[in-house]
Amino acid sequence: MGRQWLHAKREVANLKKGQVVGKLVKEMMVAAKLGGPDVEGNARLFAAVEKARKASVTRDVIERAIKKGAGIGGEKLVLDHLVFEGYAPHKVPVIVEVLTDNNNRTAPEIRVLFKRGQLGAPGSNKFLFDHVGIVEAHHPGVETDLEEAAIEAGANDVVPLTHAENDDVPEGVAGARFLTERTSTASVSKWLSQNGWTVVTSELGYVAKQFPSLTDEQRAQAGEFLQELEDHDDVHRVWAAVK
Repeated sequence: MGRQWLHAKREVANLKKGQVVGKLVKEMMVAAKLGGPDVEGNARLFAAVEKARKASVTRDVIERAIKKGAGIGGEKLVLDHLVFEGYAPHKVPVIVEVLTDNNNRTAPEIRVLFKRGQLGAPGSNKFLFDHVGIVEAHHPGVETDLEEAAIEAGANDVVPLTHAENDDVPEGVAGARFLTERTSTASVSKWLSQNGWTVVTSELGYVAKQFPSLTDEQRAQAGEFLQELEDHDDVHRVWAAVK
């Protein structure tokens, strides 16, 4: 059950500081809008705030993002959520989630990226993914039984997660990616947090049902195209069938 092509490194790898902060601020605003401004009671917001702190986002920026997202004060969040379906080079299915305050600007730009990408193309493909809740967390006990934790938390599936896959997961701990029903994402996050786990990601996402066979060269070509999508300021998440 592979995650998307880059997962947590999407926030930091090969991106400029300004892009990192912008994406983290959007995530905090959306999390606050959907689940309220209480960081401790909103698992998605808690995970977003922790990432922002690790990226040295200031307390003032974090507080403003939360207030704007929650509609507290004079500013209110006005962001549209767009989903683009398509294919990376070598027929790799990809779903791109966008958060934008200007559809007329962003939609054409994303379409241009698909057209410009060698062998990349738009096209319907949601049926190739499962739309699920994704909770990523780590536990200090290396021998922690992941299957037992998944059952207790109410998750549908669990796979080990390493530092190489998500650099928010330290080395020398038990890392795991829990897949849940979308409506159970918050409850699974809450159970984990209350039972010794540190939650680093709590969100809805797309998990590919199958993965095309690729050579190293083909995987590199697909990765370059996906990185170009990821680098767009309004792109929030890139999900692709690449292991």
